[in-house]
Amino acid sequence: MSEQRVYRVYEPGDESSLKLEREPRAEPGFGQVRVRHRAIGLNYIDIYHRSGLYPLELPTGIGLEAAGVVEAIGPDVKGVCEGDRVVYCSGPPGAYADTHVVSAERLLPIPETLSDEVAAASLLKGLTAAYLLHKTHPVKAGETLLWHAAAGGVGLLACQWAKHLGARVIGTAGSEAKANLARERGCDEVILYREENVVERLKALTEGKGVPVVYDSVGKDTFETSLDCLAPLGLMVSFGNASGAVPDFSPLLLAQKGSLFFTRPTLGHYSASRESLEALAGLWFDAVTSGAVKVDIHQRYSLEEVPQAHRDLATRQTTGASVIIP
Repeated sequence: MSEQRVYRVYEPGDESSLKLEREPRAEPGFGQVRVRHRAIGLNYIDIYHRSGLYPLELPTGIGLEAAGVVEAIGPDVKGVCEGDRVVYCSGPPGAYADTHVVSAERLLPIPETLSDEVAAASLLKGLTAAYLLHKTHPVKAGETLLWHAAAGGVGLLACQWAKHLGARVIGTAGSEAKANLARERGCDEVILYREENVVERLKALTEGKGVPVVYDSVGKDTFETSLDCLAPLGLMVSFGNASGAVPDFSPLLLAQKGSLFFTRPTLGHYSASRESLEALAGLWFDAVTSGAVKVDIHQRYSLEEVPQAHRDLATRQTTGASVIIP
């Protein structure tokens, strides 16, 4: 049986806990296929898994997203053939490898006009943007929204998409270079959070009203700022923890700041069924193949460079999407 390279994590920690090993390729079981990877996605949830913020049973593989070709099919699999180009972005973790065995039910065919790199770099982020903009808070033409980390992986996709839907998009960024990139990809205004008071600038841009929705993947560092940017009855969408987990808070805080709504959604719940997964994928593939959203791949890493990729992502040295090429 042929060997492959695969990352394992034996205990939570920093990048040094990522161990690149060689082991036999796994054979697919009932309802499963083995995918040979051509490109692997890099996502912040991978850091949460590695660090233990989102605990996994150890030892574990790492990585949720990859694109490639089907090279082996297990029993009781229908609608999938060897050689099919496919992409996936759900568990079990183990995408940081030459191949991975996954459920056929979670595979999606890659549109002909989409490259393997774009598919692997954007599916998880694109599906996230799809549920956030179309399900968690259906964005309406003419409304204004605030998106933190507008030059990040999800931010660049979502801001373009929100603009395409007719929204006025205000983003935040940490540097002028990132702000310029965010403007190029849909932001009408960008607030430099290291140089400006985000709440004051946001209120000035909205004539003191605030916004009906804030999308926040930063977490601890932006939590209260996000609440203070909302209009009364506004919705705080907390969908990530890049700076650490949001602190515990009393529901009374939401009342005091304007009878606000707070939600902590996950892609797993919004795509739990095959039907919901296909619906979100349809929205995303339509957006990217039509040209409404452009996927920017600004970083490429080899499989051996995964620890550096994690360092770059964690320290906000990346913009747009990143891929690992096995």
